[in-house]
Amino acid sequence: MNVLITGGTGFIGTRLAQRCLARGDDVTVLGRENTEAEAANAHLLREKGVEVVLGSMDEADKLKQVVEGKDQIFHLAAAQHEAHMPDDYFRSINVEGTRQLMEAALESGVKSIVHGSTIGVYGILDGVITEESPLNPDNIYGVTKLEGERLALSYADRIPVTAIRISETYGPGDRRLLKLFKGIKKGVFFNIGAGENLHHLVYVDDLISGFFKAAETEQARGEVFLLVGEKPVTTNEMVNTIADAVGAQAPKTRIPMAPMWALAFVMEKTMKPLGLKPPLHRRRMDFFKKSFRFDHSKARKMLGYEPAYSFQRGAKETAEWYEQEGLL
Repeated sequence: MNVLITGGTGFIGTRLAQRCLARGDDVTVLGRENTEAEAANAHLLREKGVEVVLGSMDEADKLKQVVEGKDQIFHLAAAQHEAHMPDDYFRSINVEGTRQLMEAALESGVKSIVHGSTIGVYGILDGVITEESPLNPDNIYGVTKLEGERLALSYADRIPVTAIRISETYGPGDRRLLKLFKGIKKGVFFNIGAGENLHHLVYVDDLISGFFKAAETEQARGEVFLLVGEKPVTTNEMVNTIADAVGAQAPKTRIPMAPMWALAFVMEKTMKPLGLKPPLHRRRMDFFKKSFRFDHSKARKMLGYEPAYSFQRGAKETAEWYEQEGLL
């Protein structure tokens, strides 16, 4: 296969590119080097023989260039963590960028597209969540990712496209949860709230296996799938498991939710208009607040998807990678 991965210098994209190489694909990634991690990922991929094209989803000409001649596209690029940016920025990347990509793919004759969506399209829901659960995104990232998902699927009558709602993803290469692992290992992490909210994480290699199944399954065309891990864990369980993985004591300090939520709100309202990135914002508080329990029966039935990693196993392998890289 001649494969394109958008957002390919990110955590998931970099891991996916290496898995594609391992199965014999020619791989091109479109990505950025805006952070130290992205630059390191780009360097790693170049060393392994991946063509790395630096660019953004709002560059129409560059999109046409990288799509030309591709058999398969994994679309992972998104505006996500830029809390200091205006709403129009999120829409230009997550919606209009997706539109331009789909048009370029249609023109080039791409054989299949896996569109990376997010569990953020649900907002906050009680109970077990399926692909049919109500959609109520509660921030601009979730709103524009839902628009992008619907836009991508609107092309399903002309090009094979499948949408994957990606759960909270972790594993070797992830630097988002690195702060959590480091904080727990160093004894400086503290809990916020009761810690009983649920995280239904997915190990990165399980997620990628699901991507491949979605791309290869004819009946997946035009469908949406949830790809999640074995079972949900509470914040307390997650923190305690990571403490075991890094050989540290489980943190005992706990701060009430209300004052921290209020502080995050104030920081957003005062810093965002100034173009500054708030060190604490409400989306960051989601880790301690939002609760998710998913049912991946549809992916199991239609794709044969079954996660192989428990959180205990995944946390151990993630901690080992951090240690190997000298990141802890």
